[in-house]
Amino acid sequence: MAKYYPQMLMEMELRNLRPKTIKAYVRHVAAFAKMFGKSLADMGEMEIRQYLHHLRTVKKVSSSNINIAYAALRFFYVHTLHRDWSVEKIPRTKKEKRLPVVLSPEEVQAIINAIPDLKHRVMVMATYSGGLRVSETANLKVTDIDSQRGLIRVDQGKGRKDRYTLLSDTLLHNLRDYYKAYRPKLWLFEGKRKDGPVGVETIQRAFRFAKKKPGSRSRPPSIPCVTALPLTC
Repeated sequence: MAKYYPQMLMEMELRNLRPKTIKAYVRHVAAFAKMFGKSLADMGEMEIRQYLHHLRTVKKVSSSNINIAYAALRFFYVHTLHRDWSVEKIPRTKKEKRLPVVLSPEEVQAIINAIPDLKHRVMVMATYSGGLRVSETANLKVTDIDSQRGLIRVDQGKGRKDRYTLLSDTLLHNLRDYYKAYRPKLWLFEGKRKDGPVGVETIQRAFRFAKKKPGSRSRPPSIPCVTALPLTC
């Protein structure tokens, strides 16, 4: 993998792939190479099929993660080694279709109320109230909060598209309390290092902690990417 890493990295950066995607692609290609212990250039369709089948039957990973592995290997062989890729010979795994878990406003409020830390509480509240993905909440900037128009600007969200979402009066009130306490400068929710945003894992941990508190429901396994039930004002 080390031999081809610079070229693969350059191809990914030229296509403006997200750092998270780059990391996932490199991880899967490295795992693929390690599994067979051969040069990547000496492997092809047969090994790729075996690797994807191994992820499904032995590792028991989800369809989504298998498709990430598929995309990583396809990217490597098509864009780094400039090989043909037959969709018929190397099929993509079909994703399972599941209905999203939808919480009632009362359930959402109970979870948020169970978070004692002001910063963590406001982060989870912003996620639900604004219908944000956790990564979008983590990357909010102070200037993304438009209190005059009652809007939150989401910069380069899913699909690298900018959009606006509603800022509720309840969230705005709590954001003002949070701002007075923490005085963030660039990032709305700063990480341990003030020059960077909070990690996605921090928001998820706050949510998991709240689920275990008495009086809060524990149905969903994690924060949904998007909620259809914004907090009431």
